[in-house]
Amino acid sequence: MRTTVRLDEQLLKEVKRHALATGKTLTKVIEDALRESLARQRQYKTNRTRIHLTTTGKGGLCEGVDLDDSARLLEVMEGDNAAA
Repeated sequence: MRTTVRLDEQLLKEVKRHALATGKTLTKVIEDALRESLARQRQYKTNRTRIHLTTTGKGGLCEGVDLDDSARLLEVMEGDNAAA
């Protein structure tokens, strides 16, 4: 399949040098790099372990906090706890 990609000029020069040095086509080098990157991502997702966090305390929000009111939430976070 033919497609167009935009690459950083310096990166493209490096890839072309690598292709020449290894006797591969530019397409083959790019395909190999993409396959390797995707394989690493799959391996990373597979090797992750799930962790469970235990919370303590009463929970809930502080009085006057509305998560839909970002301005008020910022005031509370910055310590300006005067009633709205």
